[in-house]
Amino acid sequence: MLEATNLSKSYPSPAGELVVLRDVSLSLEPGDSASVMGPSGSGKSTLLYILGGLEPPTSGTVMLDATNPYTLSPASLAAFRNRDIGFVLQDHCLLPQCTVLENVLVPTLVGERDDDAPVLARMLLDQVGLADRLHHRPGELSGGEKQRAAIARALVRHPRLVLCDEPTGNLDADTAALVTDLILKLHTQQHTMLLVVTHSETVGARFDRRWTMSRGALTV
Repeated sequence: MLEATNLSKSYPSPAGELVVLRDVSLSLEPGDSASVMGPSGSGKSTLLYILGGLEPPTSGTVMLDATNPYTLSPASLAAFRNRDIGFVLQDHCLLPQCTVLENVLVPTLVGERDDDAPVLARMLLDQVGLADRLHHRPGELSGGEKQRAAIARALVRHPRLVLCDEPTGNLDADTAALVTDLILKLHTQQHTMLLVVTHSETVGARFDRRWTMSRGALTV
């Protein structure tokens, strides 16, 4: 279970304290999916980064099952993110010098050895429609194909929590619908906890729970 309690985040600025998150609480259980919508600057991405162990909150707690990631050492926190959290970003962040298959396998190169990873990577790439692109490099793919590869990479270690930050933001409407279909299909198959930040009302409406952020406050 993911449980965030009273999360706040602020930064110092010349004009005084800049408050980005205000007392945000939420929870997700395995199999749950939720979208977070709101205008730019409302704190959506900051919330995602805190939940994903990338940015510590100023106050409040994050628990993924029995683990508070912000009590871990830097090395343990990195291993925790690699093992338990899958990220899909607006920019696919694929390594240009690597093939599609190699990109999907990147998370498996550190941490616990997984001899089944190549088989799972190929299976995921087949599921997202890239079985014939295994040995292509990102520069040879369309935008939608790159994002589908990024989804496979996010799921290759069977993470408990999948966090998506504007995963369809750079895609046309038809491709965005296809990518959303894939995210939901694979979420169901792997029984993850899924949280998606999006500006798109069409995309946001696809998820079981729909939350809104405004000026750092979350309405659930």
